[in-house]
Amino acid sequence: MIRTIRHITLWTALAAGLAAFIYCTGALYGIHRDNDLIRQLSSGKDVAVNNVISGKPELRLARAFYFKRKHRYDEALSTLSLIMDKGDRNFQAKVRYNLGNLYLEQAVQQALAMNINEALPLLGLAKQAYRQSLALNSGDWDAKYNLEVAMRLLPEMDRVDMPDDEPTQQKSQLWTTVPGFPRGLP
Repeated sequence: MIRTIRHITLWTALAAGLAAFIYCTGALYGIHRDNDLIRQLSSGKDVAVNNVISGKPELRLARAFYFKRKHRYDEALSTLSLIMDKGDRNFQAKVRYNLGNLYLEQAVQQALAMNINEALPLLGLAKQAYRQSLALNSGDWDAKYNLEVAMRLLPEMDRVDMPDDEPTQQKSQLWTTVPGFPRGLP
């Protein structure tokens, strides 16, 4: 009886170990496949959609970056929107950072083409994406820097509606809305 219990226990442990080995081997193969696909995207070659759909969110992020480099902004935007809430906080911050980069690049292109009316909303969306990225990961210096770039391109100044008979009050109200860092003591 004890011998039978030992045999069953040993065979069960062997089967469980074999199942764990097969599972880990499959997971390792999936990681290797995703890394190969990411390398392929990084080298400038597109991959099949079926491979991306079955892969990890990091693979979709790499494909969105590929689309951005090819100036296929709509496809990059749709790819990023699919993975916006996937992964941990750091991954979500990366997605929003890349979304901000996408909007900022489009805004700069529109501004260089002198399409200011099209550039302004894109800059606003870029700033919003960078702020969301920083809310998720406040230590991301790249997001801070790019937010500063977007802020310098489009400062957030409230309109000052003043009657024409009070020019001195206009100076004081305008001064309080100028962006920048305070210098000196209060």
